[in-house]
Amino acid sequence: MFFVLSKTLGIMLLPTNFLIGIGVLGAILLATRFASLGRKLLIASVALLAICGFSPLGNLLLSPLESRFPSWDAARGAPDGIVILGGSIDPDLSAVHHVTVFHGSVDRIIAGAALAHRYPKARIVFSGGSANLVADDAAKEADYAITVFEALGVSKARLIMERLSRNTQENAEFSKAIAAPKSGERWLLVTSAYHMPRSVGLFRKAGFAVEPYPVDWRTGRGADLLTFANLAVDGLERTDAAVREWMGLAAYRASGKIDELLPAPARN
Repeated sequence: MFFVLSKTLGIMLLPTNFLIGIGVLGAILLATRFASLGRKLLIASVALLAICGFSPLGNLLLSPLESRFPSWDAARGAPDGIVILGGSIDPDLSAVHHVTVFHGSVDRIIAGAALAHRYPKARIVFSGGSANLVADDAAKEADYAITVFEALGVSKARLIMERLSRNTQENAEFSKAIAAPKSGERWLLVTSAYHMPRSVGLFRKAGFAVEPYPVDWRTGRGADLLTFANLAVDGLERTDAAVREWMGLAAYRASGKIDELLPAPARN
């Protein structure tokens, strides 16, 4: 049920979808006795879409997420394993065109491959299935990621591909099951910086201790956070990504799937 709600209600509540929905409703009401309400909804929809698209709102919402965990400190020594979360490949388009099609967050795979070369003894787990509400066995992200890693020079023998997960909670649970981390082992978790708080919280809940290795930053620092977007689509994308994460954190916390609303670095 949680997964179904996240793929239905959760998607409907993303700012872009929600505000367009309000605008459409307003346009429909113009032809009824509620025309006055319809005009107000249309004006609100356009104004809020402009704010989300051009203003620094997305940056300001993403910044607390991206700055929650610092860059990984290599001085601690080589890790025993590396978990790389999916989200870089569109498995459906890849299946249609019979070639790997990227759609975002490709930094995760690139950083994972670089770490694999840097630490040749580390075990490599890639976790990514299909995030679709309805999916079959034909299109799984891990099936296409393996060829990308091989093309980047990572031996297939080192790769452990987890292809059944549909969301971050299953990433954590299935990765732990397939990696079977031993006590005292150190595992890195590679995912987008804005996605790291939710990911760390879920991995902790699953009993899989990981060290965050954030990549794929969407915002800068200081004055950069107040920069207005030149293209509305860029601002809307950042705002949607931020709201999706904050909604996910709130929902997982309310349902007891994570122990903190905004997970923090572990205390040494």
